[in-house]
Amino acid sequence: MSIAGDDDKDLLHEMGDDGIGVVTFNRPVARNALTFGMYERLAEICRTIPADGSLQALIITGRGDKAFAAGTDISLFREFTGGDDGIAYEARMEKVMGAIEHCAVPTIAAIHGACTGGGAVIAAVCDIRIASKDLKFGFPIARTLGNCLSSENLARLNALIGMARTKDLIFTSRLMGSDEALMSGLISEICEDRETCLRRAKDVALAMAEHAPLTMRATKELLIRMRSGDMADSDLIALCYGSDDFHEGLEAFLAKRAPKWRGH
Repeated sequence: MSIAGDDDKDLLHEMGDDGIGVVTFNRPVARNALTFGMYERLAEICRTIPADGSLQALIITGRGDKAFAAGTDISLFREFTGGDDGIAYEARMEKVMGAIEHCAVPTIAAIHGACTGGGAVIAAVCDIRIASKDLKFGFPIARTLGNCLSSENLARLNALIGMARTKDLIFTSRLMGSDEALMSGLISEICEDRETCLRRAKDVALAMAEHAPLTMRATKELLIRMRSGDMADSDLIALCYGSDDFHEGLEAFLAKRAPKWRGH
């Protein structure tokens, strides 16, 4: 197994021989509070996924037993002097979240403990979220910093859990537990603890690695477009139906054999 990103000990990146990558937030003493370097490194990993098919899925998790990620390290906000700093910060964060959201392979957030603020947004932009039963998800900014979420992040939450629950979480500053998260559709499964959650995420990632990558890529992109009212789809329909994979899938189905996907 090769290890990448050793220049930043706060964020670890492993690319396994099984084609599954794992990104781990590695500041457990600080409840994995995110630095700008961690954000940028995560975005870089998502933007530079190998095009040779060696990576099939990416899992994002946090080290330690307390938190997935407890948001942006609050000490970073001490340098802010006015509204322009907030605008620049949210624009910077949108580039990060956009990189995760548009990652070329499926992303799975394996969540445990506190998943708040920027950490909760990262989980929200992943394709699949699996959580341990000690999950605490939310945005307690109305009782802490007094800042706000960007319209893009509110739209993401609205698409995931609906406007009423989004308002409720932010207005009350409460944290959503695992049972409610499952009921609301935020997460797809509840696991016993962090280790079980990570193992399950890897099982799901390996299962997806057997499926047509273009189908997943097109679905991700179309859902992102639909959120903003863009229903254009001809390019992605042509990508899938015109691909070698489509013909391979057809022939494999008729021959009653497993298809060999290549991603083109």
